[in-house]
Order: sequence, then C-alpha cells, then structure tokens
Amino acid sequence: MKIALPSNGRVVDGHFGHCEYFTIITVDENKKIIAQEILEPSAGCGCKSNIVEVLSNMGVTVMLAGNMGAAAVSVLQRHGIYVVRGCEGDVTKVAQDWINGAIEDSGTDCHAHEHGCQHD
Repeated sequence: MKIALPSNGRVVDGHFGHCEYFTIITVDENKKIIAQEILEPSAGCGCKSNIVEVLSNMGVTVMLAGNMGAAAVSVLQRHGIYVVRGCEGDVTKVAQDWINGAIEDSGTDCHAHEHGCQHD
C-alpha cells in the first residue's frame, strides 16, 4: 500500500493544493513502513495540476491531508484514492497512526480559497 501526505518540511501541510512536496510512504502487508520518498508537485494549484493522476499511477491508494476542497476530494476518489482529512503533525507519525487505526477522516472540506482554484 502507498500513502501520500501533502508535506511542508516534515509535517502534514494544512492544504493539499499548496504543499511543498508529497511524502509517499510504502507500507507492507504486516503494516510496517518500508519506504519513504518525496514527490515534487508540478506547477499550479493541486486541483488544477496533474498530481492526482501522477499519484494514482504511482500506486497511491490513501491521501492523509490537513484539508482540501470538495473538488479535490472528488478527483482523488475518482482515481481510487481514499481521502482522510484533518491530519496534522509529523508525516511519519501521522501515517503510522492511520495504519494503527487511530485517525479517521474529519469529513470537513475547505471552503475558502484565496488562490482561485475552487471548483464547487
């Protein structure tokens, strides 16, 4: 399983579309983190770039994020990526907490977008 986390430094970024990079964590069948890599996003807002297709092609099936708009959630889900919003803190700890069942989706979408890429 591969998990993607929008990242800013070593912490989960508060907004999917403006992260510094994505941390991609690979988990084995024993729920152990076995690899971690960095994916630099292409230019542009997350909801207007090709990042979802890139993540899907990499085999990512879970997105652990701070927050994102409903349009981004919809696009991720259409590409087979399960979205968990409301995450914060160190990316490795967040991923391990989700693997252990300690994190659930907040169910809250980001509604205010000063950057103009809201599609709702």
